[in-house]
Amino acid sequence: MNRDRHRDPDRDRHRERDRRRRRTSGRRHTRSRPLPLSRLAPLTVVALLALSGCGGHGQDSAAGPSAAGPAPATRTPEKATEAPSPDAKAVDPCAVVTKQEAEKLAGTPLDPATPVRETCTYTGPITGPTAQVEIFVGDGAKKYLDIERDLGHTLRPLAGVGDEAYAEDEAVFLRGADRWVSIRLVRLNDPAENRAPLEEVARKAATRI
Repeated sequence: MNRDRHRDPDRDRHRERDRRRRRTSGRRHTRSRPLPLSRLAPLTVVALLALSGCGGHGQDSAAGPSAAGPAPATRTPEKATEAPSPDAKAVDPCAVVTKQEAEKLAGTPLDPATPVRETCTYTGPITGPTAQVEIFVGDGAKKYLDIERDLGHTLRPLAGVGDEAYAEDEAVFLRGADRWVSIRLVRLNDPAENRAPLEEVARKAATRI
């Protein structure tokens, strides 16, 4: 009883006020406490699924036009190139007139053949005498014949040599099918001496073109 009489009213009010503050602060801490990870995890997964779903629709719509576009055109295979006929095969000019035949035509030993594309040249030695045999095959031979005609040189037809053949003082021209061959002799002698040898070598050459 004496204790109740001597209780300080101000002290009691301060204690009551402290108890209320503790209760209020406890409630605040309870309300502001973050959600546990076990609750946040489902929310995060849902958000990620929603974002991936939106991205998937965007990719489908972007891929739509290309999928519906026209198919690439197929390349038509080219036709195989036909193999050349035996008549169209290349002819070695140095095989049209051999070295022995060229030496007989020139009347002197000659150096080995010098082939250059569709030509073949046998040249006399440096020590002499002056002599040279030139063989042309193809367009070059036909051009040579055309030049001789344009210059007005006399061309004698050679019967029985290839499909067509002509001769002049220093050269013969012969054709086998569509291929022309010319054989030219350079020699410091009377051109009349070369007529028979040129015709002889032309007849042999005609069997090789």
